[in-house]
Amino acid sequence: MGTPTSAYAAQSATSPLTSWSIERREPSAEDVSLEILYCGVCHSDIHSVRNEWGGAVYPMVPGHEIVGKITQVGENVSKWKVGDSVGIGCFVDSCRTCAACESGEEQYCENGATFTYNSEDKISGGTTYGGYSTQITVDQNYLVRVPESLPLDAAAPLLCAGITTYSPLRHFGVKAGMKVGVVGLGGLGHMGVKFAKAMGAHVTVLSQSEKKREDAMLLGADDYLAMSDPDVFKKNAGRFDFLLDTVSAEHDLNSYLSLLRLDGRMVLVGLPDPTPVSAFPLAMKRRSLSGSMIGGIRETQEMLDFCAEHEIVCDIEVIAMSQINEAYERMMKSDVRYRFVIDMASMKS
Repeated sequence: MGTPTSAYAAQSATSPLTSWSIERREPSAEDVSLEILYCGVCHSDIHSVRNEWGGAVYPMVPGHEIVGKITQVGENVSKWKVGDSVGIGCFVDSCRTCAACESGEEQYCENGATFTYNSEDKISGGTTYGGYSTQITVDQNYLVRVPESLPLDAAAPLLCAGITTYSPLRHFGVKAGMKVGVVGLGGLGHMGVKFAKAMGAHVTVLSQSEKKREDAMLLGADDYLAMSDPDVFKKNAGRFDFLLDTVSAEHDLNSYLSLLRLDGRMVLVGLPDPTPVSAFPLAMKRRSLSGSMIGGIRETQEMLDFCAEHEIVCDIEVIAMSQINEAYERMMKSDVRYRFVIDMASMKS
């Protein structure tokens, strides 16, 4: 028997999220249970709930930017104690034996990571349920520690938006003095600006219009380009060492590749589809086009510690669980600066 847990779920691709009850497993010897205090709202939650990527299983409880306090630990748990502030990101298990897992890159598990929601639950059976709920149980090896200096609500989106942008900047060696462009200024883009700036880069925001210029500068950007200007690509050809592309809508990747210098790199984290790419802008200046997906447990902890050191958190708007459907509609209109976070205390009222 599991523990009855209050949650919010989508019953179909077209239904709103509504109150629902799920069961969480009782902690095994290796497990940790926690009370969820905050859960960020990711754009991928909307894609998943509305089955825009396919493979949706209903009822679906979304949420993979989870922060809470440990309430119970199994008898073999050595890493954690009751009362610790911890986070859970996009996955809650992996095979642990493949080359990716052994190198701390569990997100690329060759046998398939167990994602925090809408994934096969290999322990309890059925499907995993995410953070739009009041509690969760997880293996001790798939938690990260939230540093004391980080506010828990603003730390929650770091578990996806944060690590999604930190990982490629770190992996591909962004460092002081490099000219970095961040394409798009939303939930991902605003974190990309903060991280690249903290790494010492000269940061330029590339956005469609002038309307986000002031926001970009307040976030720490050094420059801003409005890409709707028909001459902007020609004027800035070969300008950047590195482009972090956070835009999920279809856009012309070939034009953006022209902004890179010799041996420059562009990394996609927004997952636009389709993404037709010509060989010419790559070959002409030996440019590289890469993709990146979240980060492993080790790197996610490194990112949180980096945030504590540099006083970096997400810019958030805290909402009650009952406001989630309204929040989805606002996100579709880009009406949030820059991430919604659900206060789970609202589930008790």
